[in-house]
Amino acid sequence: MKLDLAGAWTLALDPQNCGERQHWYAADLPDPVGALTLPGSIQAQGYGDEITLDTPWTGTIVDRSWFDDPRYEPYRQPGQIKVPFWLQPEKYYAGAVWVQRAVRIPQEWQGRRITLTLERPHWETAVWLDDQPLGRCDSLATAHVYELGAQVTPGEHRLTIRIDNRMIVDVGPNAHSMSDHTQSNWNGIIGRIELAAESPVWLRNVRIFPDVARKAATVKLDIASVLGKSARGRVTASARLVDGKEMPPVSAEIGFSAAGGLSGLELSAAGGHVDLDYPLGDDAQTWDEFSPALYEMTVELELFVKAKGESGGEGESVRDRRVVRFGLREVGTAGTQITLNGRPIFLRGTLECCIFPRTGYPPTDVDSWRRIIRICQAHGLNHIRFHSWCPPAAAFDAADELGFYYQVECPSWANQGAAIGEGRPLDQWLYHEGWRIQDAYGNHPSFLLMAYGNEPAGRDREFLAEWVTYWRKRDPRRLYTSAAGWPMIPENDYHNTPDPRIQRWGAGLASRINALPPETTTDYRDFVAQAGAPVVSHEIGQWCVYPNFDEMAKYTGVLKPKNFEIFRDFLEANHMGDQARDFLLASGKLQALCY
Repeated sequence: MKLDLAGAWTLALDPQNCGERQHWYAADLPDPVGALTLPGSIQAQGYGDEITLDTPWTGTIVDRSWFDDPRYEPYRQPGQIKVPFWLQPEKYYAGAVWVQRAVRIPQEWQGRRITLTLERPHWETAVWLDDQPLGRCDSLATAHVYELGAQVTPGEHRLTIRIDNRMIVDVGPNAHSMSDHTQSNWNGIIGRIELAAESPVWLRNVRIFPDVARKAATVKLDIASVLGKSARGRVTASARLVDGKEMPPVSAEIGFSAAGGLSGLELSAAGGHVDLDYPLGDDAQTWDEFSPALYEMTVELELFVKAKGESGGEGESVRDRRVVRFGLREVGTAGTQITLNGRPIFLRGTLECCIFPRTGYPPTDVDSWRRIIRICQAHGLNHIRFHSWCPPAAAFDAADELGFYYQVECPSWANQGAAIGEGRPLDQWLYHEGWRIQDAYGNHPSFLLMAYGNEPAGRDREFLAEWVTYWRKRDPRRLYTSAAGWPMIPENDYHNTPDPRIQRWGAGLASRINALPPETTTDYRDFVAQAGAPVVSHEIGQWCVYPNFDEMAKYTGVLKPKNFEIFRDFLEANHMGDQARDFLLASGKLQALCY
């Protein structure tokens, strides 16, 4: 049973960060600025501050000439601000906001365990029901789930959420999970927002570990309970090919003991762990880009609880159910090749930097991600690397269905002031975020590769050696590398390196592409052989292209191409406006030569 909370919420801005201290959650929000429609962001709905010279952008500004160069004087005037760095929102806001609404708990939810799910907030949330705190969450990659408990009375309650899009943990100012360089540092919640009445005993986590050789899967179940008393019952798993054959169920008898003395499949009163071995049959189908066969595993938990002193009969029935999709696939390595189901594969990939100008944030519906993947496939690609961010659940669903491979990264680019391995809060947060990503998306066959994030600074080798080793042991369903870019360490399952690229950062005219004539005969076999593991190239292109002014009309959403307006003005000021398309095509020819 679920209650959808999408719709209008009362919104109050808290730029002075005084709301918690003043207990805004204890009554109707003070000084509301209007209604915010959720899912959505405040910036997309016109809330926030005007862009000024002092806007505190999230992201490194490498060339600061805009602030003092006379050429940019017209673009620094109040009300006429245009920045050349990136696409520009109409409004900017970095800080806490509060949203609030009344919710009515149905009578039939009396005594049920109630949860609140917030999919893809940005960034940290804190929640209160009436004046009672429910906790905080700081995940950038997964849904924030709150326990309201089983004591909530039916009727009307006040639900208050504080959302803070400041740098809660220093993941790096240019991380694409946060930066104005790409998606924009928005504030809001963009996915599911719902209350649910749940069982007091539930399947907290269902992880499915395929075994291609055995044509089977191990179903690992984490079971949680707030019953606090003894119960007996069974857990049953049954699988089927999506839109296809059904397999027979596999069951195990389990019990919850309030008295301790556990053995076998006897769990504590608070829950425990159960493994089920599930054969998929001699005709089991594997998953890959050519044949993305998907299975659906239904896990059902049924327990019988007796009241204290009750004798005879089975007792009250308590049930929970989870449906999980997975693929029969195993990723591995053979020398310098990545293998899938024992066969070498070649990754033909592109970068996804979380650039969605119409909204300023990524989509959370499956159709949008199907469209993105089909465009990639139409260009001969089979792989996306998510640069310093992790996509929402819908992206994995689409990739599973269409047979597409992902490299997922924790939402960090620990550089430009941020660093890893130095004992900062980021170190532990990355492990917490990794757990959340693995638990939320680990069953998806498209989730093939994983890295900490992008191009780290700090004591990266030591920290990431432990990182790779830890995740490989915890969840061997994918390959792990230290980071996108560097370091190349022995612990890596594969390396994600820019070497030996033809134009290194800062190489200037000494680079191979500038110092030597163009050629197509260079052979990278020796470099790859010395790497001792598969090599996935890192950002080997990104050659500059002249702006296409014809595309400016397509920017109809939150982010505007005001940087393009500056570039066009400069061209026209030099009496070359009629040559814009010639420059565009010439730069395209140069790109082709560079590649």
